[in-house]
Amino acid sequence: MKVSIEEKSGFCYGVVRAVEMADSILEKGEALYCLGQIVHNEMEVKRLEEKGMITISRDELPAYRNCKMLIRAHGEPPSTYEIARKNNIEIIDGTCPIVRKIQSGISAKSAEKDVRILIFGKKGHPEVEGLYGQSPEKSFVISSVEEARNTQVASILHLYSQTTMDTDAFAAVVSILEGRLQQAGGSLVVHNTICGHVSHRRPGLKKFALENDMVIFVGGKHSSNGKVLFEVCREANPRSFYVGEPEELEKSWFKDVETVGLTGATSTPRWQIDLVAERIRGF
Repeated sequence: MKVSIEEKSGFCYGVVRAVEMADSILEKGEALYCLGQIVHNEMEVKRLEEKGMITISRDELPAYRNCKMLIRAHGEPPSTYEIARKNNIEIIDGTCPIVRKIQSGISAKSAEKDVRILIFGKKGHPEVEGLYGQSPEKSFVISSVEEARNTQVASILHLYSQTTMDTDAFAAVVSILEGRLQQAGGSLVVHNTICGHVSHRRPGLKKFALENDMVIFVGGKHSSNGKVLFEVCREANPRSFYVGEPEELEKSWFKDVETVGLTGATSTPRWQIDLVAERIRGF
């Protein structure tokens, strides 16, 4: 049985940057708190917590003072930075540069007259919370194509997206909103803010899935981009399985399989994919 790993597997730049920041501080023996899971990957979070990183929630933040706090790649709303300033918390800002640029764009556009901001993303997702927080008085969030048919429209509507949303769903949302705004005499300004690292992987992933008898996709249980990219694999090759760690593999899956392709989410470290590959080869 031949086992191969897709060449573009592993962390995206934004996650690499945040994890390197955390590792650098922890290796010095310094105390470090992280606001929310640094990445939606249980094994990587466990690795960093074993080195001393402490994960806290946003609700717990006001109770902390005089410490170092990492902002993960998802970013945070302005209110988080204000609390940190008041509590003398040193912010280690791991916000992905792409996400930070989107935040700045929303903040700038919301200052213009008669503008409303629409964010296409998963409600409650930390990145979406950070985007919405740039202008809560002018922003609203939709999570599906169906919601685009029923949401409020304004004379000038600026549309943004969570960086890991499905490109086809975003295109459908754009089409629906364009029709509605045209009928209402308004205008839609589309900001295509889906991360290229996610969207550009689709053609390659589809090809990779078709080239193998089976695909094993490695990702965290709560990884948004993992769910999107896994569906690309499963649509191309129904014999695709999503696992979070090597122990979830079942030997029976590999009966009569000659080629197995491994890949993962942009929140999945390469070392985790290597562990899964090693276990498969052991079968």
